[in-house]
Amino acid sequence: MVVAACWVIGYILKITPKVPDWSIVYIVVVFAVIFAVGMMGWGIESIIQGILTGAFAVFGHQAVKQAAEGMKDRGK
Repeated sequence: MVVAACWVIGYILKITPKVPDWSIVYIVVVFAVIFAVGMMGWGIESIIQGILTGAFAVFGHQAVKQAAEGMKDRGK
């Protein structure tokens, strides 16, 4: 659930003109930590879980993006 929320937040930030691309990863991870702490309670495990889910959301987005670009380039 947190990963899906992070994908949506990342997409919204990506289409927001005033948000630089380099900052999106940090913002997504902060939101993921906040969501994880809200779901699991305050603790080191929830912070680590938030960092991992935020990182996985960014990694997953990049994997899908790179795969789509690879398929497009392969068709040339």
